[in-house]
Amino acid sequence: MIGTETKSVALMRRGELAYTSAWELQRELVGQRSAGQISDTLLLLAHPHTYTLGRATKAGHILVGDDLLAQQGVAVVESDRGGDITYHGPGQIVGYPILKLSRHGGDLIRYLRMIEDVIICVLGDYGIGGGRIAGLTGVWVGDAKVCAIGVKLSASGITHHGFALNVSTDLRFFDQIIPCGIVGKRVTSLERLLGSAPPHEDVTARVVRAFGTVFGVAVE
Repeated sequence: MIGTETKSVALMRRGELAYTSAWELQRELVGQRSAGQISDTLLLLAHPHTYTLGRATKAGHILVGDDLLAQQGVAVVESDRGGDITYHGPGQIVGYPILKLSRHGGDLIRYLRMIEDVIICVLGDYGIGGGRIAGLTGVWVGDAKVCAIGVKLSASGITHHGFALNVSTDLRFFDQIIPCGIVGKRVTSLERLLGSAPPHEDVTARVVRAFGTVFGVAVE
């Protein structure tokens, strides 16, 4: 735990929510957290099929045309988070921590590493050796990314956006993009790594527990 203060984080779950709706919810929560109207919050949800373009996305990182995306029902959203293009869809656990960063060390790079540690702990619970690749944000198993991370810090020092852990995600949607703008790396999921998908609720519970441990907070 950072310091001796007993800290708590409110858990908010929203099931499946369109990316744009979740983005608007995050903005509302950031404003409320900045004004001291709410406590630190961990928002957990999932999205329907969506490609999100981070601030670092380069042209040509979507490899298919608009017609196919329309047939598949895939939304494309330009986001204000860091990073490049990624996919969101059913079978993921998406986490958006709305935190006052000064309460958690005040260092954005350290914060990113802490999110990675959360996912590495979850993978360890399943006997999977997750880790990092130097210079690349996210959590990897070998050369395959299992969790993408992209965050933003508001002018008032509140974190938003976050992580997407592939549990039983249809990985074929990653074949239609250059995930996170990285050539020559694969994407994987807990389902692929374990041979079958663990129960979604079980993974969620482990994410919540690991978040509390790594950040030294009570998730309520």
